[in-house]
Formats: sequence, structure tokens, C-alpha cells
Amino acid sequence: MNKLETFQEFLATQGAEISVWAFVLNLVVAALLSYILSLLYVRYGNTLSNRNIFAKNFVMMTMTTMFIITVVKSSLALSLGLVGALSIVRFRAAIKEPEELSYLFLTIAIGLGLGADQLLITVVAFIVIVAIIVFSHAANNEENAQNLHLTVSTNNKDNLGLDSIIEVLNKHCTVVNLKRFDETSEMFEASFLVEFGDIEQLNKSKAELQKLNDTVKITFLDTKSIMSY
Repeated sequence: MNKLETFQEFLATQGAEISVWAFVLNLVVAALLSYILSLLYVRYGNTLSNRNIFAKNFVMMTMTTMFIITVVKSSLALSLGLVGALSIVRFRAAIKEPEELSYLFLTIAIGLGLGADQLLITVVAFIVIVAIIVFSHAANNEENAQNLHLTVSTNNKDNLGLDSIIEVLNKHCTVVNLKRFDETSEMFEASFLVEFGDIEQLNKSKAELQKLNDTVKITFLDTKSIMSY
């Protein structure tokens, strides 16, 4: 009986009061680190999606995660309640590239660390990860020298296939790297990292791609020249 009463007291007992000033400090640090991470993602990310829009979620996600962990860590009952709440909520998003998931996990990790009041460890880990990202980008700068993102899409797939597109690109591009391919019964879309020797080769490849299908849509995007506003 004593063991049962002890266990019930353990479930009912709340943890120590959370220091308001410590909470505010952690919240400010969470906002600062996630904002730096968003700038890093926009600058060094390689995803084909709109990085500026995606990065705007980092600050809110980090601060929300920190707030939740700060509240539930003081009580086992609240922690169990959080598990029940998360079983109801369904998060569904069009995350198609591993790099996006990596940055999302990092924002959550920052929130978890600061929510657990591990300020020093979180900051040190963040600095090390940022240094690795910057170093990796600098080391691979020459390897990723492709100067354009090319997207070929259409709602009419007649005479248009991945093999025919790659064949055209190989004739006129010095580098062809398939990054993304989506195909349904109603649409076709392929994205490439490509590099042209000159503007004439670009025009020739565009003309040949348009000959494959009258409804094809071709988009060239130079991501290295895009600035965030």
C-alpha cells in the first residue's frame, strides 16, 4: 500500500517552479538561434523549393517546441497528456527533400535543448553544426558548380519522357544532374541542375525541348543570383 501511495504522489507532484527569467532567456536564445538557422538555410540550402518561405517557420517551431518542453518537463502527468494530444494531431506537409527534414529536426532539437534548460550544450552543439555546414559548403563549392536549375513540366505527356529530356540536355549541357522527378496520370515534372558552356547552348536545348511537346513549360532559375528581401 505504501508503494502505491508513493507512486500516486509521484504522479501528482509537480516539479519545481520554473524561473521566469530563465524561461525568458531561453526563449530569446531560441528565437536568435532559429533566426540564424533560417539565414543559414536560405544562404547554403540546395532545395528547389522556396527557401525564404520555408525558413520563416523555423523561429515559431523552435520557440513552440521549447515552450512545450518547459511546461511538460515538470510533471509526468503532463508528459503523458502531451503524448495523448500528439496522437490526435496529425502533421502532414509536402516535405520531399531530405535537406528540409534535416533543418526541421535541427530546429526541434534546439527547442528541446533549451526547453530542458541545457543552454550551454545547445549553443555549443549549434555552433559546431553551423561550422560543419559552412565548411561542407565551402569544400563542395567547386563540385556544385552547376549554374542553373532547369524545370521541365507539362500536363500532356505525349512524346515527353525522362529519357528524351536527358538525351536533349546531354547534347548541349556540360553537366546534367537530375534532382527531382514527379509524374502522375495528369502531369509530368522533372528538375535538373545543369551547366551550359554559353547562351547559345541554352537556346538550342530550349528549342529542342519545346519540339518534344507543344505544351511543355520550361523554367530556368539561377539560384546563386537570388537574394532574399
